[in-house]
Amino acid sequence: MTKIVSYEDLLNHFWVNNDPFDAKGQFCNKGHTYLRAIFVANKQEGKLAQTSRDKVIKHFCKQTEVTPILPISKFYPIRGRESYHQDFYKNNPVRYKVYRWNCDRDQRLEEIWGKK
Repeated sequence: MTKIVSYEDLLNHFWVNNDPFDAKGQFCNKGHTYLRAIFVANKQEGKLAQTSRDKVIKHFCKQTEVTPILPISKFYPIRGRESYHQDFYKNNPVRYKVYRWNCDRDQRLEEIWGKK
């Protein structure tokens, strides 16, 4: 059975799995290719994205939230040597757990969002 996830639910999941204050990347991955953004395909998604972002900004009023909201553009799937990144957590579960631990990913997310 296929479950359809609403855009709003996707946004809620997005926020609690990201550090919205890191302008250089995510956790120990830094640089342009590790920056995050919310992509919107239409005005309704843009409105939902902005509302969710506004909630984060209001909740963390003493910190600067740096996640841009951008129009959707052409998507280029990963190919070639970089394709090992796709589904890394499934294909390399031990290495992924080591990464999460060494980068303090879970600790940082809990520091920001609590036990969500």
